[in-house]
Amino acid sequence: MANRLAMADVQSVVTLYQRGWSRRRIARELGISRDAVGGYVRAYLAIPTVEPGTAEPAAAATGPPAAQLAASIAGHHADANPAIPHTGSEPSADANPAIAHTGSLAIAPGRPSECVAYQEVIQAKLDQGLSVQRIYQDLKTEHGFTPSYYSVLRYVRRLHPQGELPYRRLEKAPGVEGQVDFGQGAFVVGVDGKRSRPHVFRIVLSHSRKAYSEVVARQTTDAFLQCLENAFHTFGGVPQTLVIDNLKAAVTKADWFEPELNPKIELFAHHYGTVILPTKPRMPRHKGKVERGIDYVQENALKGHVFASLVEQNRHLQEWEATVADTRIHGTTRQQVGKVFREVERAVLTPLPGERFANFREAQRTVHRDGHVEVERSYYSAPPEYVGRSVWVRWDSRLVRLFNHRFELVATHVHHLPGRFSTLDQHVPTQKRNPVDQSAQELLAKAQRLGPHTGQWAKALLQDRGVAGIRPLLGLLSLAKKHDVAQIEQACQSAHGHGVYRLRTVRHLLERQPSAAESAPFLEQHPLIRPLTTYGQWARASSHPLPLEEENH
Repeated sequence: MANRLAMADVQSVVTLYQRGWSRRRIARELGISRDAVGGYVRAYLAIPTVEPGTAEPAAAATGPPAAQLAASIAGHHADANPAIPHTGSEPSADANPAIAHTGSLAIAPGRPSECVAYQEVIQAKLDQGLSVQRIYQDLKTEHGFTPSYYSVLRYVRRLHPQGELPYRRLEKAPGVEGQVDFGQGAFVVGVDGKRSRPHVFRIVLSHSRKAYSEVVARQTTDAFLQCLENAFHTFGGVPQTLVIDNLKAAVTKADWFEPELNPKIELFAHHYGTVILPTKPRMPRHKGKVERGIDYVQENALKGHVFASLVEQNRHLQEWEATVADTRIHGTTRQQVGKVFREVERAVLTPLPGERFANFREAQRTVHRDGHVEVERSYYSAPPEYVGRSVWVRWDSRLVRLFNHRFELVATHVHHLPGRFSTLDQHVPTQKRNPVDQSAQELLAKAQRLGPHTGQWAKALLQDRGVAGIRPLLGLLSLAKKHDVAQIEQACQSAHGHGVYRLRTVRHLLERQPSAAESAPFLEQHPLIRPLTTYGQWARASSHPLPLEEENH
């Protein structure tokens, strides 16, 4: 191993080997040869192990594995370089200026990199943001550089060693954030002996670590909202943001930059004045407080317990939160959880709205040929242009609302019992309107225009027969197409005078009415009519016959 590695590279080789990486993978990752990796691994494995209670070998170096490895290699090559002493003391840099100092250990470097002569050029190109491949190409074309690309890569890594960045802890101000997650609850054994394991919901306020836990049978959207709402009312307020996992009950499409939430979840968040922020997929550390909180409730509150029902398990969790979780001194904040919540955070939570969220159910429905959609065995009308198309239906215990594909409201109905129809007037096309559907007031107005007797009869008809009189009234109005209005007036006057409110009676009267000659009024005086006295004289004369000769005359 003439070409010696820097201390950082030695540390990397040892660490990756301890993690189970293969030598090929280590060489590819660090950009060094497999022979070099193998040499350092063999040297690391040759370091003697010091048993507890025994004296440390004089030749063995102390410290981390990489430091021991470096010291071992340095001792191994001491004979080749007399400037390196055999003792465990630090060698002098003045004795051999080629020895590089790394901490308290000295590692004799191998042949210097050929990139040293181009350090200023490489650094300038790095400052320009050029890649290592581009720098290597420029060195070849502009400076006649002959070594390999990996020589440049190794040199750049030495100039700018890159280690894993530490995680950033984010502590939140009071009332700003709550983190939500699900875990596994304790077993529930019913009266029939069947075992089931519910899901445990938990929300942790990031500042005080105050939490709320509840078990549910399934991770549905309704169950998720129910747990959140119960937590808000337990806290007495709402945090400004909610950090949740990408669970299917809330997130329809996971995306770090623009996630798609369930529409019901968005309405719920708007109702309570909070914002829901899903984490980055496969990044549980983004909600580390509740991740640890789930472990805490599972290990401390539920492990080893078996419950007879969900209600019993939730009652146990409620008591545990109040008597154990709230009274503990938190390991990070070093303060009592319940006290910090009561004195600091509860007062700054967003106030609860006046009423709970009107939780609804929703589903996609197709508008039938009769212009209605079916919801829980009841039927509700939609605009006629939606026949045969799909609409979104949302319903609760009070209302049924229909939305188009853009979630624009197109109809609102009152929730009905099963088997009922709800049809809005504006949803009935003009071509399909039946006269029976017209209001009684409109029909009475039309009858009144035919004549006062017709209007009186029609009004009395509706009063006597109610809704059943609508169709006879329509039949009365249709008589005007075949009969004179005066005849209808006379028939209605006669029927109303006798208190008869049947359409067939009016029709019978119209059929039996006399013609115009028969219906002429009787006159007592007329030029063709002789006085009654004349007819009397004729009668008396007929009782006294005249003489024969007078008759022949």
